[in-house]
Amino acid sequence: MANANPPPPAPPSGPGSPRDVPPAPGSFPIDPATLPPPIRDELTAPDPTAIDTASKELKDGANRCPKCGSTDIRQKPGTDLLICLYCRNEWSGARVEDEFGLGEGIDKLQGTVIASGARDIQADAAALVSFKCPGCGAEVTVNTQNAMTARCHWCRHVLGVNEQVPNGAVPDAVLSFHIKKDDAVARIRQFVGKRQLFALKEFKEQFTPENVVGVYLPYMIVDSNASADVAGQGEIETRRYERGSDNNKTTYYDADVYRVSRHVDFTVDDLPLESSSERGNLDTRVNTNNIINAILPFDTKNAVKWNASYLAGFNSEKRDQNVEALRPRLEDELLSLARAEVEASAKRYDRGVRWEQEHLDVHGTRWVSMYLPVWLYSYHQPGSHGGLLHYIAVNGRTGKTMGSVPVQHWKLLLAALTAGTFLEGIALWIAGHSS
Repeated sequence: MANANPPPPAPPSGPGSPRDVPPAPGSFPIDPATLPPPIRDELTAPDPTAIDTASKELKDGANRCPKCGSTDIRQKPGTDLLICLYCRNEWSGARVEDEFGLGEGIDKLQGTVIASGARDIQADAAALVSFKCPGCGAEVTVNTQNAMTARCHWCRHVLGVNEQVPNGAVPDAVLSFHIKKDDAVARIRQFVGKRQLFALKEFKEQFTPENVVGVYLPYMIVDSNASADVAGQGEIETRRYERGSDNNKTTYYDADVYRVSRHVDFTVDDLPLESSSERGNLDTRVNTNNIINAILPFDTKNAVKWNASYLAGFNSEKRDQNVEALRPRLEDELLSLARAEVEASAKRYDRGVRWEQEHLDVHGTRWVSMYLPVWLYSYHQPGSHGGLLHYIAVNGRTGKTMGSVPVQHWKLLLAALTAGTFLEGIALWIAGHSS
């Protein structure tokens, strides 16, 4: 007799399996339509769309001058141009936004779009990349932990890592330095000079701004199409009055209380997020990484397609954060922007609005990995728990400077007490003459 309840079909495998695409409704023992909405949405969501930004013409590691074929190429200081050190020919890299249309269609974004340089890092990817020199055939190895170019020790050809290796070392784009080192040193010297009075004695003795280092820091540049809803209580003042006598008066307020809700649809273009866990660590007990955020913004619209020749003579740090790890940080930033967007519409509530409920919908995002230029001066202040690492940073494009200078706390306290005594004396003098 035939079995009235045949066993469920085996889960599909191979191409078209659930690992690649969601199963068709009813073709799998568990129909996605019967699952709770969050699980169903995650299961049926399409895979991230990829934008291929790889420079196929530079895959062999040799960036050749289009005029003479030399590989001895550097960035021309203060510009976005590359210059051949052999024939002095100059040319510019293609702007990545124009090349791949990254400035378009933000309001139409749906799902997750990831440029090829922003793909997930493979945990077992090696830091060493080897090339066969096109000049003499020798093998040249580049350690992407601390360099992106190397010179062949036989024929002097310069080779760079332009292939998007899966270890996070090669981004989609690079924004080159415009501020030269001499200028950065002068800006750092001026910044510290204004704070010399209260600076720690050891810091002043060891201050050598010539040790400033030009470094390319890894960022994810994100476009987003989002909407948000916020709700809370707003108050409009109706009366203000005082009760009490002489010096024992208290001010009271009467206000009408309203329920306030707002909805906002908005797009974000080129939002920068640190993609290095070390730089993204904003624990002020051990470092002053937040200084680097203070020199934003960068003109990321002018970033060019990745070319390792721009990094010659500079340090760089690898990305170690993937898109999913950065998504919570993105959502925090988007909520902050949404609050700012609705602020103008709530000005009539002169006693303020207390937002009690917030909801964010991220309809679509586009992620591009980019190197941004920063001049950095660092100083380690000894202390408990490893001390504190101070940074002074200069935006490599605009020259904007911000930093942390270790101070003598007793000098600050003395200055505060002196200022307080002086102001108290003025107040007593005014009170005496007014009476």
